[in-house]
Amino acid sequence: MAVTTVYGVIGSPVGHSLSPYMHNAAFNALGIDAAYYAFDVDKTQVGNAIRGALALGFGGLNVTFPLKKDALLYCNPDALSKRLGAVNTIDRNGEGYNTDGIGAVSALKEAGITVKGTTVLLLGAGGAAKAIAAQLLVAGARVLIANRTESRSLILARQMTEANVDCGCGDVEAHSLVEIDHLVNEARVLINATTVGMRGVLDGQTLVRAHQMHSGLVVFDVVYHPLETPLLREARSAGLQTIDGVKMLVHQGAASFALWTAKEPPVQIMEATVRERLLNVNSAENED
Repeated sequence: MAVTTVYGVIGSPVGHSLSPYMHNAAFNALGIDAAYYAFDVDKTQVGNAIRGALALGFGGLNVTFPLKKDALLYCNPDALSKRLGAVNTIDRNGEGYNTDGIGAVSALKEAGITVKGTTVLLLGAGGAAKAIAAQLLVAGARVLIANRTESRSLILARQMTEANVDCGCGDVEAHSLVEIDHLVNEARVLINATTVGMRGVLDGQTLVRAHQMHSGLVVFDVVYHPLETPLLREARSAGLQTIDGVKMLVHQGAASFALWTAKEPPVQIMEATVRERLLNVNSAENED
């Protein structure tokens, strides 16, 4: 009798994760006998969870907040994951990867952006910004990192310089948000990798307003809840091209799917599933 292959995401809390909907839709679309679940795992149990999943024959794992750094110790991370100090994907053989930055760059390419040689203003200096910056450098972009606390921008830029040496591609600079007007004018792409504008986190706020944006700027917000963040609303009011956070979520998930299955992921189905789920969540919240 065939045994259904199990996949999952570990984190804490993890009940809000959209990954089960996205990946199960992909498995169904391709006729793969597999099921994906969310597992709430305490930080003290990360090693046991990963070892247990591998021992039980899981097809693969995703790792989300706040376990990405801890998970690095319980897998065989690739060079990029080691550089970032975090993994978000583990395959059935215990190999670890970080697909977050791949998701962002793939979203840009899908939108028609030639990343190589493009100046990208990246807002934030946390884990998401780190993963995105590294992948942008690999792709040959010029990355301007801007953060409220400039010292964090400097630390991240210094870490990314090592990545730049490895690939010999892009350039990276550190800045403060007090320079935002000048930085926006220099940029072809603006990426918000902070939580500003996320539902329940600084609701209604944005780090950049429409009057600071210029014609031809592409605005990308990695936040996907709400779907239209204040930043994207400002950009659309200025008539600019926008990319929402669903694109990064889906493309990083698609990269994980490809690593696990060696199959071409059904990206459009995965995206449609995520958007439908988010619309249902938004409707439920509005009713409350």
